[in-house]
Amino acid sequence: MKTDLTDTTSSKINKALVLGRRAIGTPAVGMVLTLVIVTDEENAYDALKAANEASREHPSRTLVVIKRVSRSPRDRSKARLDAEVRLGADASTGETVVLRLYGEVGDHAQSVVLPLLLPDAPVVVWWPVNAPTDPAKDPLGALAQRRVTDTYAAEQPIQELTARADAYTPGDTDLSWTRITPWRSMLAAALDQVVCEVTSAEVEGEEFNPSVELLAMWLAERLKIPVRRSKSAGPGLTSVRMQTSSGPIVLDRPDGSLATLSIQGQPDRAVALKRRDTAELIAEELRRLDPDDTYATALKFGLERLDEEAAVTAPEVVVETVVETAVETAAESAAPAAEPAAKPAAKKAPAKKAAAK
Repeated sequence: MKTDLTDTTSSKINKALVLGRRAIGTPAVGMVLTLVIVTDEENAYDALKAANEASREHPSRTLVVIKRVSRSPRDRSKARLDAEVRLGADASTGETVVLRLYGEVGDHAQSVVLPLLLPDAPVVVWWPVNAPTDPAKDPLGALAQRRVTDTYAAEQPIQELTARADAYTPGDTDLSWTRITPWRSMLAAALDQVVCEVTSAEVEGEEFNPSVELLAMWLAERLKIPVRRSKSAGPGLTSVRMQTSSGPIVLDRPDGSLATLSIQGQPDRAVALKRRDTAELIAEELRRLDPDDTYATALKFGLERLDEEAAVTAPEVVVETVVETAVETAAESAAPAAEPAAKPAAKKAPAKKAAAK
């Protein structure tokens, strides 16, 4: 059921919600929270689709706030609120209100949203794009217990992580952190299977993906080890390699779907580690509304500190040294014992050249 309201008010929208519930035969409110989506017209459809799918797990009243930009000065001087109320099959298991704000009313979106919030229910605000630098100080963010952003959609994702760390307030979270939940679970489970000491690690993923930096900072903070960040063609995170006293532990996912877990002394295992869509990420964030202390600790670890500690490990140089030593040992053992010392030296040169290639 859809109801279009033009040049309306929050009071009229509330009345339309009550009449709509009566019309579809559900006068009682069965929502568990209010989800406020702050976006633009371009991304509104995808965000609302993800929210509707997540509402099957968390029935909620979804308020989509779209600030329309008027082209002419005359239109910008006129304040108007248009609304679209959706209930029943058009809103999945929840209630949806699409709010389009024109003119000066766009600067006071919190005044429009506040009367539409469910009483005595938590509020979550989600910015799919164009999130404020400090979500807690945003007028809409101040109404919420949880504030969800997505640095992956930012113009400069990696620099945005630093800004998020400086402005962090309990209740902030980011979908780039949510994306690495399966990776963190799998790596923790792998370390539980081996009694060892982790000495260093390397996280590989596509460029400009903040999830790679967050995973690297989480490993560095939790294990107190240097972690190197390397680039790949993607998609997303591709591998994590940990050097331990019992041998390497590698979690490799080259295709974005199926990963391989390799532990020294154990057979390789295939692990389902597919890339999740936005609806699954939002559903996971709505499962807990308390502050995420683990995210805060990893975020505040600092990109600068991560780069400084990784610079001293230089794993590439170590690998080259091991390869050259192995080639030299093989060349010496293959040479006849009776030959002069000069001949084995002459045979080493081609072996080193081949290794360099």
